[in-house]
Amino acid sequence: MGIVYDEKNKTISLHTKNTTYQMQVDRYGFLLHLYYGKRAEGCMDYLLTYYDRGFSGNPYEAGRDKTYSMDALPQEFPSLGTGDYRTPACIIRNADGTFSSDFRYESHSIKEGKYALKGLPAVYAESHEAQTLEILLTDRATGVQAVLLYGVLPELDIITRSLRIINAGSGQIAVKKLAPACLDIVGGKYDFITFYGRHAMERNFQRLPIGHGISKIGSLRGTSSHQYNPAVIAADHETTEDAGACYGMVFVYSGGFQSEAGMDQYGQTRLLMGFSEEQFSYPLNPGEALQAPEVILSYSFQGLGQLSQNFHRCIRTHLCRGKYKEAVRPVLLNSWEASYFDFTGDSLLKLAKQAADLGIEMFVMDDGWFGKRDSETRGLGDWKVNEEKLGCTLGELIRRINDMGLKFGIWIEPEMVNEDSDLYRSHPDWVLAIPGRMPNRSRHQLVLDFSRKEVVDSIYQRICSVLDQGNVEYIKWDMNRSLADIYSSAADCQGRVLHDYVLGLYDFLERIVERYPHILIEGCSGGGGRFDAGMLYYTPQIWCSDNTDPIDRLEIQYGTSFIYPVSSVGAHVSASPNHQTGRCTPLKTRGTVASAGTFGYELNLDKISEEEKDEIRKQIAEYKQNASLVQNGLYFRLTNPQTENTGAWEFVSEDRREALVQAVSIRQHGNMTVDYIKIKGLKENAMYRETGSGKLFNSTALREAGFPMPAEFGEYRAYQWHFILEDDLSLIHI
Repeated sequence: MGIVYDEKNKTISLHTKNTTYQMQVDRYGFLLHLYYGKRAEGCMDYLLTYYDRGFSGNPYEAGRDKTYSMDALPQEFPSLGTGDYRTPACIIRNADGTFSSDFRYESHSIKEGKYALKGLPAVYAESHEAQTLEILLTDRATGVQAVLLYGVLPELDIITRSLRIINAGSGQIAVKKLAPACLDIVGGKYDFITFYGRHAMERNFQRLPIGHGISKIGSLRGTSSHQYNPAVIAADHETTEDAGACYGMVFVYSGGFQSEAGMDQYGQTRLLMGFSEEQFSYPLNPGEALQAPEVILSYSFQGLGQLSQNFHRCIRTHLCRGKYKEAVRPVLLNSWEASYFDFTGDSLLKLAKQAADLGIEMFVMDDGWFGKRDSETRGLGDWKVNEEKLGCTLGELIRRINDMGLKFGIWIEPEMVNEDSDLYRSHPDWVLAIPGRMPNRSRHQLVLDFSRKEVVDSIYQRICSVLDQGNVEYIKWDMNRSLADIYSSAADCQGRVLHDYVLGLYDFLERIVERYPHILIEGCSGGGGRFDAGMLYYTPQIWCSDNTDPIDRLEIQYGTSFIYPVSSVGAHVSASPNHQTGRCTPLKTRGTVASAGTFGYELNLDKISEEEKDEIRKQIAEYKQNASLVQNGLYFRLTNPQTENTGAWEFVSEDRREALVQAVSIRQHGNMTVDYIKIKGLKENAMYRETGSGKLFNSTALREAGFPMPAEFGEYRAYQWHFILEDDLSLIHI
């Protein structure tokens, strides 16, 4: 069993294949956290320590016992008002204006299967694959209830957390802060690993010691953002890729968030993940409830690599949905860099014909096909096909592209509107804008108020009217600005608008997924500005970044890999010199880096040579040969491209019989030294044949001594080695 209740010790243990998470209901009804680590049996309450903590207060029930203080005890759901002065997971403004909450244990239940969250994305599982723990806590003074939800997926070493606040009292309350996941660690020294960035340079790896005080990351932008990703890791100071303890939290949410890590006065560490506090004050009338999003947790005692693989398996197989969740994705060509807004139906057909000739499988028509959209200043919101520009109906264009043997995809940005649009002129009140203030523009766009059902319904109907015109098999779902000017004319409280916006977005996406189950949706927000687990529930791949430069992408994809599977990473070969950096790189290098994702192209095929076209044909054939291994294999980071001369990574089949190693030379110097890439994940002391050279290599030697990078002349060269266990040569691609 994954969940075990010990009546004698009042402990609840959540067991996975390799880990144990344990909590205890103590003598006063507080829910204390005991242990999260390598799988263990028994009661771990010996880890709790009781001393006179000086100015740390004591609950009234403790009487004269000054050794009992919530200011020092590890907790599952710490709230403001219990004498715990550390950062809380919950702050509620009560009906009487106070901010005190004191949640005590009432009951719990254990159920087969994994809980679901109405209106929110969440990990799913078959009934035999998971169990659910539900714990009811009550603030007896106000009647407010907190329902803690835990999902246990034993085979994946995954535990999920969520919670629901219920106003069972008699007056209106407001939730001011809510973190559905809190982890209190009583001992050790930890680092806070986060993933920071900016537009076109997302998810850079950062590792800093957790010291006294609070380290905090988050987003005030209404989206998970380019600047910080809603996923964090607490790792022991000594933890490496291959050894040591580390804890991960992944927020299944696409709006504003915050994560806090801090060391308290006694050297204990607290890690939180939840809603952003800024502009958040969610009102609940009597009988109403607020369901928090889910956080995915995992623990590894075998280093960061194992933690990543735990998250990859979970996200790929139990969060992503639909026909494409594990299927090899079609190789696409996106029209944007080929033409931007300057195209006609004939020019698109010409580009599509060239794509088909190269072996590309899908053609995607990007921005500019609707309304009067000939620049970024006009047309957004007018989701009506510009048949004059295309020279035909959308259905006819799709049929002609399908006749070439290509699937057809289309770009949309349903959450945005230009002021120069028929939609805005008809419904200026449909945008987020503060009365009496001029709104902030970004890319000449304003944000539609998706917290309002009538707005969501209208845009949904307009988009469906487009999709129903032909055989659309792919959507690029873009979102090209952050949220500002947070005000909804329909809201009773402005503190709810940001969250209600996200709920509206999810409602829209869920309806699209249900109506068009055959369509592959790829998320995009200025590239990777909304690359999060919440979106992956609806869009099994996301535009990793607007930056397609392969050398920059080494760092972007490196940081992304700590949490997200390769199957979720939209990656394209683009032109050289690159449109973002001006850097010149070989086509082979661009192809190698892009093939570590959901592969495609984004360039003008008129401007490449016949030799390059032949190379593209070979790239596509090679990618399709390796695609299943790349998408579903175990991923290993072999180097850190932020600090080393080489960017290298590896895919290994689950049975350890096949491995694909890819590497790019980043920094070249005169009289270059040789870098050795240490190959991981192979069977111990086994012989593997490298299919390109035909040579045999011992797996232990490959891991311990490494494989030499060629010391060749020229910048940014890419290399690939394919290893097959010697007794399984049938896997060698001829």
